[in-house]
Amino acid sequence: MHITLTDGRTLDVHDSTNGVHAPLTVVWHHGSPQTGAALEPHLRAAALRGIRWISYARPSYGDSSAQPGRTVTNAATDVEQLINAMGIDQIAVIGASGGGPHALACAAILGDRVWAVATFASLAPFTTDFNWFAGMAGGGLSLRAAQHGKDARVIFERTSNFDEDSFNSRDYAALKSEWTSLNADAGAATAAGPEGLIADDLAFVKPWGVDLSGVRIPVLLAHGGDDRIVPPSHSQWLLEHLPNAELWTRPRDGHVSILNASILAMDWLRQRAEMH
Repeated sequence: MHITLTDGRTLDVHDSTNGVHAPLTVVWHHGSPQTGAALEPHLRAAALRGIRWISYARPSYGDSSAQPGRTVTNAATDVEQLINAMGIDQIAVIGASGGGPHALACAAILGDRVWAVATFASLAPFTTDFNWFAGMAGGGLSLRAAQHGKDARVIFERTSNFDEDSFNSRDYAALKSEWTSLNADAGAATAAGPEGLIADDLAFVKPWGVDLSGVRIPVLLAHGGDDRIVPPSHSQWLLEHLPNAELWTRPRDGHVSILNASILAMDWLRQRAEMH
């Protein structure tokens, strides 16, 4: 379905229950790049747990309109309009990889509309508090290029190639088994063009414009100890700056295989819902 926003843009939205309300609604923030479509393991697990699973495509992904110069915090405005249009009062948010910052922005900005958040392999805000690029495959060249503006990031994209060392053996195994839908979706997003990915990278190297120390709701951070795309130091920084966060570290997981923890996180959310 498509939702029209106040500025005339449209969001490409996927609703697992087709409008049927459920006790628990989760809004999923996809990684970079993906189309915004829900992934099969999430749909199966959500259905078993009575969770309404809503996913949407960030601007320039899927069929969502572009939003030139968008920032991480723009996602919160979009999600607020999305849930208003769908008649939903409160949500939990989950984000993986490039979706993590956008999920945290929703938690920071939307107040009591968001009651819990979980992230998997999330980037931390761009900071000099620690070596933000250390441990990134290829030295984080795409994000380094984004520091120099859109033109530099576009030029980098023309000659960039995927570094096969970005994933470990568990990641490759996951992409061939339980997460084949992620593999197919990322391929579809890549084939559609780099605009969404470039917009994400440009947003990640700008200030988020939110105070994470003000996020009082429960936050679950999960990170693979062998993540070579977003190093675990990013979730460690987030743990230190979010007052009600807990960190699940899975030492042998990489950037993809950590998503297996997202199924467990649905149970974590259900437990928090009972206490909420």
